[in-house]
Amino acid sequence: MIPSDLLLRPATRAELPAVLALLADGDTAVDPASVVVTEAYERAFADIEADPRNEMLVLTAGGPVLGCLQITYIPGLGRAGAERALVEAVRIRPDRRGGGLGRELLERAAARARDRGCALVQLTSDKRRTDAHRFYTSLGYAPSHEGFKRTLGPAADRPRPEAGHTGARHA
Repeated sequence: MIPSDLLLRPATRAELPAVLALLADGDTAVDPASVVVTEAYERAFADIEADPRNEMLVLTAGGPVLGCLQITYIPGLGRAGAERALVEAVRIRPDRRGGGLGRELLERAAARARDRGCALVQLTSDKRRTDAHRFYTSLGYAPSHEGFKRTLGPAADRPRPEAGHTGARHA
């Protein structure tokens, strides 16, 4: 059942433990009070919050966080220079799944991207999550590409770029 006061909005710092609990990605609920918010999580959340091309969004209904997702708006030269929205970290609380909240979360995220002027919304899903694939297909997402990922090692091993430095070299 969809609550009448359902709202999709940017997450607050106070909701970070609830978001991390959702991202634990189990079939049983994780108590946000048991989540350890490390410096790396704090930094990542601050980076998302400060970046106009990123949003960590939460779904709420006057109470605890019911779901979340992250949208990254990607500029590109394809599609007449329109942005595209990349959706990641889609989660609904395990005890609230199956009632339409996931559909509502993704439809509202797509509307948000459309309102921003994005030409398309794209997402990836682990190949083993066949139920999720059926769900995404039911919302109009098409399996259009084969994705590849390469793990680069622990984040602690990677240097963070200096402010204003992209690492790109110009000739």
